[in-house]
Amino acid sequence: MSDHPPVRTALFEEHVRLDANLVDFHGFELPIWYTSIKEEHLATRSGAGLFDVSHMGSFRFKGSNVKAWLETLATQRVTAVDAPRCAYTHFLDENGHLIDDMIFAVVNDHEILGVPNASMIEVMWEWFTRHLPADGSVQLENLSDGTAIMALQGPQAKSILEAALGEGQHAPRFKWRQLTANDLDVSGWIQGTGYTGEAGYEIFVPNHEAPALWRALVESGATPVGLGARDTLRLEKGYLLSGVDFCWPPLDEPGNDGFLARNSWETNTPFGLDLDHEFIGKSHVTSHGEDDARWWGIKYTEKGPLPRPGKDVQRLDGTLIGRLTSGAPAPSMDNIGIGIGYMSGVKEGDEVLIVASPRKSVKAVVVRPPFC
Repeated sequence: MSDHPPVRTALFEEHVRLDANLVDFHGFELPIWYTSIKEEHLATRSGAGLFDVSHMGSFRFKGSNVKAWLETLATQRVTAVDAPRCAYTHFLDENGHLIDDMIFAVVNDHEILGVPNASMIEVMWEWFTRHLPADGSVQLENLSDGTAIMALQGPQAKSILEAALGEGQHAPRFKWRQLTANDLDVSGWIQGTGYTGEAGYEIFVPNHEAPALWRALVESGATPVGLGARDTLRLEKGYLLSGVDFCWPPLDEPGNDGFLARNSWETNTPFGLDLDHEFIGKSHVTSHGEDDARWWGIKYTEKGPLPRPGKDVQRLDGTLIGRLTSGAPAPSMDNIGIGIGYMSGVKEGDEVLIVASPRKSVKAVVVRPPFC
């Protein structure tokens, strides 16, 4: 536990004004909810939710050979990603263990912007710095402290963005663009990315411009959403959460069994891994057995105690085959229990048992996310 008080983002006073329930999240003071997790979750699916994600990092990579350099570290084939596209990737260590995942945006052939996870900013800064070319042809810049990030997610995101900023700022799905002249005179950039599975944006602006943009988006119809619904939204879509669904071994808690030390094959994600190039840790991704544990989803087929992280997964005969890393009721699915975790020797459609409590195991079916 840190001896330092949590960091307050540029939007802290906006959260207080909206009577948010604030918590310490990875050293940042952020809202867990404003009204309720379920209400905010459903508002995002039906309208548009607004999230303060300023705890996430913001890096700039520049240089004449920046795409080829980043490709040597990334599981994604970066040189195949043309401007102004965004893409998802993993970064592995020499033992194939997943350090962090990241969305990056190709601004042009000489500039890339990346978003490391909140607790991984210093770790990834050190990792990238350690692997910089000796000739100085690639430079890094950490924009995190001066940049506020807002996520506007949901089917009404575009109309709300236009109501707040005026027309002309829309970024298509997984595309990047610079913010141009707008009704609020805010600067920065916008990406057609997010962590909910919905259409929408992540908007990057200087800290001092963030409160005005936040208020305008709320006044235009966006529902403020906290970390609680952010987690259930991403779980329904089967998105990995750093530190929960995977953890780099040097950062794992003492006494843990290394269950979260995983490579990209084990995480079983349908994007971000391209084996047509060389990258650190690749040999560990390509050497595995058919029955090795992989990341799967489970959906309850009967009522019982809800699935939670750390709960064992068994075959119907009681044989232990894995463990959940995330689990919760799914608000978009009438609160049915869903979870994700690592399981050995299973396939989609298999029936399993979730050891939800010492006295109750609940039947579930193995699925490949997204759940909805």
